[in-house]
Amino acid sequence: MQVIKNQLYQQSLTFIEQRIQTAETALQQAREASNDDTKSSAGDKYETSREMLQQDIDRNKRLLIDAQDNLRVLQSIDSSIKSENVIHGSYVITNQGSFYISVSAGQLHVGDKTIFAISPASPIGKLLLDKKKGSRFEFNGKKYQIESVE
Repeated sequence: MQVIKNQLYQQSLTFIEQRIQTAETALQQAREASNDDTKSSAGDKYETSREMLQQDIDRNKRLLIDAQDNLRVLQSIDSSIKSENVIHGSYVITNQGSFYISVSAGQLHVGDKTIFAISPASPIGKLLLDKKKGSRFEFNGKKYQIESVE
């Protein structure tokens, strides 16, 4: 199971690094577009364009900050820690699917297994935290039972 956790960590890391790269590229492009925008004779049109470019820059800054925060959270995981309870970094198998408690990175694939990388702050992540093998809970009308915690 440690091999699976390491693969999940690496895939999550790659996902977050790609988000950072995408946000940095978009931010750079938005800044370049803003710098290239020259004042036209239509003042209102120019001001609207500048405001839209500034909003784009601000949005990309927020995306970058969020991705960098996720990177820090991911880097704080110690995959070697073993716990009977679901903690940050746990690989949890339930009767309804498998979860990697880390950052929201969507579906990850290890061999023929599909594992959902979720944040402990997500609705289902909150329900999973501190649970043990055999624990039961309900989410979105589905009944879950934890089969293993790695």
